[in-house]
Amino acid sequence: MARDEDALRTAVEQSAAVLIAAGFPKMPARVLMTLLVSDDDGLTASELAETLGVSAAAISGAVRYLQTFGAIRRIARSGSRRDRYELVEDTWYTASLKTSPMYARLAALAENASAAIGEPASAAKARVDEMARFYRFLDARLPELMAEWEEQRLGR
Repeated sequence: MARDEDALRTAVEQSAAVLIAAGFPKMPARVLMTLLVSDDDGLTASELAETLGVSAAAISGAVRYLQTFGAIRRIARSGSRRDRYELVEDTWYTASLKTSPMYARLAALAENASAAIGEPASAAKARVDEMARFYRFLDARLPELMAEWEEQRLGR
């Protein structure tokens, strides 16, 4: 079956939109999804800019963010001044582990809000307490879940 570039572009943009709705910055989300569906080992900044129809400056900021995040790496090409950007092998695993502290932070903020509400019978306190319990649960289980994923990913 032939590669359907229009459908692929739509899938990239829709997937990026989901990441954006979850709090991921827009351009890094689009670059990440573009690299994910690329048949090449990586893409240059100019190839990313052309594919996404954006400026080189937009790509520069996005790849810098993704490198800091640990999702992509820059590969120098011998004989060329243009570096390629490629996904790291375990992008989703790395990304999930790096967001783990977010759960503990959200739980702590919810606990602070609960303490500020004060009134034990308050419906708001009950909702905030449930939020704190939920994020504490995620924070506690994520390392175990990531270890299980790594085992499955490696086929052990």
